[in-house]
Amino acid sequence: MTQSNALRHRAEAEASRLPPLLARADHLAGTVLLGDHGRRRAGMGDDFWQYRPAQIGDSRRMIDHRRSARGDHQFVREREWQIAQSVMLWVDQGASMRFSSDTHLETKADRARLLGLGIAILLVRGGERVGLTGTALPPRRGKAQIMRLAESFSVDSDEDYAPPEHRAMIPHARALFISDFMGDMSEVRLALTKAADRGVRGVLMQVLDPSEEQFPFRGRTIFESVGGSLRHETLKANDLRDRYLDRLHERREELSQLCRLTGWHYGMHHTGDSAQSALLWLYRALDRGTS
Repeated sequence: MTQSNALRHRAEAEASRLPPLLARADHLAGTVLLGDHGRRRAGMGDDFWQYRPAQIGDSRRMIDHRRSARGDHQFVREREWQIAQSVMLWVDQGASMRFSSDTHLETKADRARLLGLGIAILLVRGGERVGLTGTALPPRRGKAQIMRLAESFSVDSDEDYAPPEHRAMIPHARALFISDFMGDMSEVRLALTKAADRGVRGVLMQVLDPSEEQFPFRGRTIFESVGGSLRHETLKANDLRDRYLDRLHERREELSQLCRLTGWHYGMHHTGDSAQSALLWLYRALDRGTS
């Protein structure tokens, strides 16, 4: 297979996931939205914050004509409460997320994408801007933004453990990071520290497969990372169980402590549990981050 054909095959495979992902996320958001009121609020204040270039989805009345008259581009005058209604998402696309211990279970990546897109739908329906951390997809409103997010979430990374993206954090906005957080903790600390320095508060959700909590391995076992960069063979896997579970507990405590120090909320979710309950928790946790 030539390189161009391989790229096309991969692109078609990724594109084929979009309709099911969008349909599932929309249905999931609908189950949570029932009985809940919209998230529109007067905001934190009406003080001027900044001018920004007008984006698709902005209404004409938002245009500041005096500022726009100085050049060839249209600008929007943002107030402090509008900044607070911007939410930035990072959903781990690393190879470690493409793990499932059972054919009847979703991979961690599929569950993370579902939750990330589900919360985006809820937020956009509530009148908020949603985008990605970094510069690729700034926060916006509208159905077209949901499609862009779905496309971004469907692209896998070649890295075993993808580091959190922390560039271009909007001051005093909110953020959501979804990952198994099994990689280098220094990257997570850097991301949350930078976010806290800019007044960004948010939610960190750790998604794990049930087997990663139980460690049900015995006898001769070969452990290999999904990306293939790490490999370990042992004749007595059961001898590793206690040490592994201790390390996992330490990682969870480290994540929880980091969130407490930076003003974030920490949550844990297993792929064998209800996606609806996880989405509802995320929805409420992000709302608590505005107080």
